[in-house]
Amino acid sequence: MFYTEPRVTVLARPSFVAPAHLPVNWLGESSDGERLAEFAGRLCYMSQANPASRETREYLENIKRQGHGSVLEHAVYSILLEGVSRSLTHELVRHRAGFAYSQLSQRYVDESEANFVVPPAIIGDEALETRWREQIESAQHAYVTLVATLMERYDWVENRVQRRKMAREAARGVLPNSTETKIVVTANARAWRTMLELRASEGAELEIRRLAVTLLRLLQAEAPAFFSDFEVYQGADRRDAARLAYHKV
Repeated sequence: MFYTEPRVTVLARPSFVAPAHLPVNWLGESSDGERLAEFAGRLCYMSQANPASRETREYLENIKRQGHGSVLEHAVYSILLEGVSRSLTHELVRHRAGFAYSQLSQRYVDESEANFVVPPAIIGDEALETRWREQIESAQHAYVTLVATLMERYDWVENRVQRRKMAREAARGVLPNSTETKIVVTANARAWRTMLELRASEGAELEIRRLAVTLLRLLQAEAPAFFSDFEVYQGADRRDAARLAYHKV
């Protein structure tokens, strides 16, 4: 299978349980994650009565405007990413603060029928796609051959699971960065904002930029108040990009 778009799935989102002894005068529509952030912010000043009569999303808009991003760290979202390349995840995992990752292991998983991600830059160019696929098929064939040969070479290893792991960990070296991978990414809303600001910009590498825009749309649907200041637009290269109003919240 050749992917031309990432696949993203929300695995977990905040579940807020309001304490009965500290009731907040909630106004307006909001998600659990947004209410959790508002509750945390109001606790700092014991303003649960909501004296300014602000709706949750208006309250959080003011939080972003003032740069008080710490309250956004309470809301955590876990997302499954599929149809992304190992080249992309090498960049993604550089985001450390506020993030957690669990990625498919090429040492344990058989890649003889691996999927691959078509680089966005060559999509639509038949000649380039043909040359790219030829290289991919050659690399995958080399991987299959190496695994088979190494399984014979390591026939002295009695544990077959260990033998397969040893063969695959050596053979994976011929697989390209375009090999598709799957990864679970967990981060708080503040960390997601930082990642999206950097990776959805026009200067970002095309595949991770495409993913960032996809994630932004997903998270805007999940918690609009956290990501409402992001704007998706068409960049000079005629590809979607995003920018935001409040930097370094």
